[in-house]
This record gives sequence, structure tokens and C-alpha cells, in this order.
Amino acid sequence: MAKKDAPPRWDRKMQQRLARGEAAALGEFYDRFASLVHGLAHRVLGDEQAADGITREVFAHIWENPDAYDPKQGPMRSWVATLTHSLAVQRLRATETAALARGGRGTTEELERKVRSASVAARADYIVTSMPAPLRAALELAYFERRDYRQAAADLGVTEDEARRRLRLGLQLLSTAHDTGTTGAPPEYGGAR
Repeated sequence: MAKKDAPPRWDRKMQQRLARGEAAALGEFYDRFASLVHGLAHRVLGDEQAADGITREVFAHIWENPDAYDPKQGPMRSWVATLTHSLAVQRLRATETAALARGGRGTTEELERKVRSASVAARADYIVTSMPAPLRAALELAYFERRDYRQAAADLGVTEDEARRRLRLGLQLLSTAHDTGTTGAPPEYGGAR
């Protein structure tokens, strides 16, 4: 049995390949994480072009600094999400601060509220995309298709008790999106708080 704190094999191999400068590894890494990175960046910034820029920055940083990932801190997915969130929040603060300096409307407090709100939304997106497919499917039925637990059970082909369990667990996970402390980051690098 593998050690509890050992990184997943894919993460370890990918880091080694990136450290060797394998361009194919970067392509594979991009294929796996581009939608996560772009989605988080877009959620924080609310702007397609800015999210594209953050996506480029994240992958450039990873290409240039593959050793920045510390497997002892958690999965590579969490590291990528934390890096994305950090860069997006920096960009949001810089953009909003520049707008304030040019005489734009708003205050520093409003900026921080906007950053916190964007962080909670990005964290919620991350939680939903990271949760197991059965939980996500139950939540999607309840939220997007307005199914109650009985209807969700029928649609999913599970018992009503199982549907209630999935919905409850999914909602419990999603409720942690507001549990952001002072940073407002997605689940901490190394796992959930």
C-alpha cells in the first residue's frame, strides 16, 4: 500500500516530465487542467480576455517552475487551482485599484467585497467540478432541473435514501465555499480546510 502522503503517480510523473522540459508533457498537462484554470480565472475576473491571460500566465509559470509543486502539500490539481486563484485575485486587485486611482467609482472596501465574492464563486466552482460524479449528478438534477430527492432517485436509478444522502453530502461540500477565511482561496493547497 502506498504511503498516505505520497502524491498520486500521475502527479509525480508529470512533475518529472515537466522538469525535464518535455513539451509533450506540457500539452498533456494543459489538456488536463486548462478548463479548470480558465474557469476559475473567469469566475474571479468576469472577463474572457483576462481569463485567457491568466491561463497563459499559469501554464507559463508551471513550465518555467515545475519544481514549485510540492507533492507533500497535496495533489497537483489543488496546486494549479491555488496558483490560478492567486494570480486572478492579484489581477483583479490591480485592475480595480488602477480604476480607483483613475477616479473610478468605488472604495477599497467595495474592492475587497468584490474579491471575496469572486473567491467564493470560484471556490464553489472548484468544489463542484472536483466532487465525485454521483454527488455532482444529484446536485445538477436538483439545481438545474429542479428535481426533488424522489425524482432524482428515479432519474439516477438509486434508492430515495441514497439520493438524499448524495444531495446532503453534495450540499455540505458546497457549503464550504463560504468557509474561505481571510484569503478566499479555493481549497487550500494540500486539501480542504
